[in-house]
Amino acid sequence: MTEAAPEVLVERRGHALWITLNRPQALNALNHPMAATIHRAVINAMGDHEVQHIVIDGAGERAFCAGGDVALLGREGRQNRALWETFFHDEYRMNQAIARCGKPWVALIDGITMGGGVGLSIHGPYSIATERTLFAMPETGIGLIPDVGGTHALAKLPGEIGTWLALTGARLKAADLRYCGIATHYVPSQHLATLCDLLATSHEPLAEVLATFDEDVGEAPLAAYRDAIDYHFGHDRMEDIMASLDAGDDWAQEQAAAIRRMSPISCKLSLAGLRAARGVEIEDALINEYRMVCEIRNGHDFFEGIRAQLIDKDRNPKWQPATLDAISDDDVARHFEVPETGDLTFE
Repeated sequence: MTEAAPEVLVERRGHALWITLNRPQALNALNHPMAATIHRAVINAMGDHEVQHIVIDGAGERAFCAGGDVALLGREGRQNRALWETFFHDEYRMNQAIARCGKPWVALIDGITMGGGVGLSIHGPYSIATERTLFAMPETGIGLIPDVGGTHALAKLPGEIGTWLALTGARLKAADLRYCGIATHYVPSQHLATLCDLLATSHEPLAEVLATFDEDVGEAPLAAYRDAIDYHFGHDRMEDIMASLDAGDDWAQEQAAAIRRMSPISCKLSLAGLRAARGVEIEDALINEYRMVCEIRNGHDFFEGIRAQLIDKDRNPKWQPATLDAISDDDVARHFEVPETGDLTFE
């Protein structure tokens, strides 16, 4: 019987530590063992003076990482609190380690990059997009929040782009990712193999190697909507954002329609999380995210979202509460309280 291939490949290539997500049949979705393996590799690299930088990529041509393996949490998370809390606890510690590892982190986000894949790429200094890159934080559509440090990263984007991305689940391609700073470079996929060889062997400074391959990706469609995004999404209450969008042009009303398909409680929590993440350290944002996801487990919408999107696939979730005005400030505040089992820690 053939032994199953590891779900994460960790190897030294020259002076680079190379991490490859190796679940192409699952679009490299991140599960708990994978997060633990990556975390351990990052910690080990921090003390290895021969590792000059860390590169992470995904197997196959379809996805870097399409997100966390939320289907298991949807099936078993309500009954199994330890499964739920351990997954998020360890994943968020991995995200923090990436942000704080002290080694240049190079993420090759070739293909679908969503949710957990964003957490593997957005906290390092270098993120390389290709013509196949498709980026999104679609969590409000499954009753969750843009976690994995997403509130911290999105809050730092120019203007209100992060708020717009979090609430609508909008999908961006390479030109838009360069425009808003999520991607630092654009490299056509046909040049990735050569780039990878040089990332392992070149003695030139890393920034110079990446700059050599960086190409003009063209005009960003997002630029045309930047003023509208900042205007409509600059409010601190969901009700005010929706009122602004409803009174706007066709584009604004399309955004309102997209948000109305999302979980109302997730939208309110996501907005609160983004505002709380302004100007704080990533650890503070991750602690708030952990508090929110622990309380989300006690609610309805995540399990309904997973049912509608991944299990029954009817794409017709029945959110509870069904409207924004049915959610009080106290309902939101409850999600920022310390969980019974304690806060996320980084010791």
